[in-house]
Amino acid sequence: MAFHLIRKLGSALGVFLVGSLLAAGALAHEGHDHGAPPPAAVTTLAPRAEAASADFELVAVLRDGALSIYLDRFADNAPVDGAVIELDTPSGTQAAKAAEPGTYVVAAPFAAAPGTHDLAFTVTAGGTVDVLATTLTVPAAPPPVEARGAASAALAEFGGPQVGVLAGIAVGFLAGVLLMSLRRRGAALLLVAGLGLALPAAPQSARAADAATRDAAQRLPDGTVIVPKPSQRILGVRTVVTASGAFARTVELPGRVVPDANASGLVQTAVGGRLAPPKGGFKALGTRVAAGEILAYVHPPIGASDLKDLEQQGFELDQQIAIVKRRYERLSAIQNAVTRREVEETEIELKGLETRRANLERVQREPEALRAPVAGVIATSDAVAGQMADPNTVVFRIVDPERLWVEALSFSPEAGREGAQGRLSDGRAVPLAYVGAGLSDRNQAVPVQFAVAGDVPGLRTGQLLTVLATSGAPRPGIAIPREAVVRGANGQAIVYEHAGAERFVAREVKTEPLDAGRVLVTAGLEPGRRVVAQGAELIDQIR
Repeated sequence: MAFHLIRKLGSALGVFLVGSLLAAGALAHEGHDHGAPPPAAVTTLAPRAEAASADFELVAVLRDGALSIYLDRFADNAPVDGAVIELDTPSGTQAAKAAEPGTYVVAAPFAAAPGTHDLAFTVTAGGTVDVLATTLTVPAAPPPVEARGAASAALAEFGGPQVGVLAGIAVGFLAGVLLMSLRRRGAALLLVAGLGLALPAAPQSARAADAATRDAAQRLPDGTVIVPKPSQRILGVRTVVTASGAFARTVELPGRVVPDANASGLVQTAVGGRLAPPKGGFKALGTRVAAGEILAYVHPPIGASDLKDLEQQGFELDQQIAIVKRRYERLSAIQNAVTRREVEETEIELKGLETRRANLERVQREPEALRAPVAGVIATSDAVAGQMADPNTVVFRIVDPERLWVEALSFSPEAGREGAQGRLSDGRAVPLAYVGAGLSDRNQAVPVQFAVAGDVPGLRTGQLLTVLATSGAPRPGIAIPREAVVRGANGQAIVYEHAGAERFVAREVKTEPLDAGRVLVTAGLEPGRRVVAQGAELIDQIR
């Protein structure tokens, strides 16, 4: 009988518990919508005010009783240094002091009281005077939170009508303990689970009571990125104002740097022989040489048979020289008995034989001198002392680094005639001038040559680059720097619009290549917008 009585008591308590839970839900929803709004985003920004004009953009941040003023140019977001700022406040006019480039500080005792404060900043910089008006809102300090237990907080949150509900829950919990003692574990677990669902969550208003002590960049749920001015200075954020125009269509061509045919040359051996260095040794790579300068010597090899022939020719020449010399001496002694013509002919014959003998000696001993055909820098060198070089072997290649060409492959010989520009792998631009195009195909394309029109440090022959050549009729669009375009998670091209002093909004755009440093936006962006031209990749990584 006792056991059945306890079972009935437990069932009654369970029914009472379910009713209590339903009553609690009704009380909690009385006078409220079932779809509660999402909690507001908790910001980490200190009280601030911003103002902008056609010349300047200003952000004033209140912290520790002082205003930190960040002054930038409106168009490119560059800090304005050396400015004079006067602040008109409800308590009078104050002058700001420079702290860092583009940052100024002024005491703000008026901001100690919560509420709205109208401010006017008079900015004088670089001959430009501007007045920027704004309002600073200082929130009231949150009320102190008393230390209390979890039960007292729950009672205060729910109010008096729910006290009975909590009592019913406690009774149900005791019934669960009793049922567990009677090995009715299933019913006990049901009661304990019901208890856990009935317990209220911690109030939302108690999560962020204190004001923030630092500014942190953050991305809002709608994708907008908040970047405080100090963070913008660290990231080096710069902007450009968009403007529409008509730009010629551009095609990208693969190209490589080649030497100018009029300012480069090869040093080759005319005859085979053994290489020998000149006085001072072989020139190192990158050494600048003058036209006609000796770079190496080639000693032609002479075989044993050739040497015997040369010796025989030498003996014959020596004999002829001796004979002619004796005859010349006799004729010179009897000039009155012979004609002057005979004496002169004999003298000329003697000089010719002596010249042939001297040349024969030089062939045996004097090497061939390899000279630089043009002035420039040694680009390649295959010279090694003692190396045997075949005839027409290229020993040195000389290039003038100030006169280089770029050869590209194009499907249209007219590409780049109206203008072209090269882009290296590191993003540097190479100005190019059209030289000409070939008439024969190479790899089913036409070779087009351009001259490097400017000084590009580090440019070398054989270096690969992309040639952006104009081709076709102009088309409308907005030209922006390539660095301004980043790729989103879906691969879509994105630019960040500087919508506010510290607010950046992502815009999906459609782009086409324009030149080495710019792309053409054909859709998704309007003229007159401020677009991040430097630091967009860093802003895109803020989460």
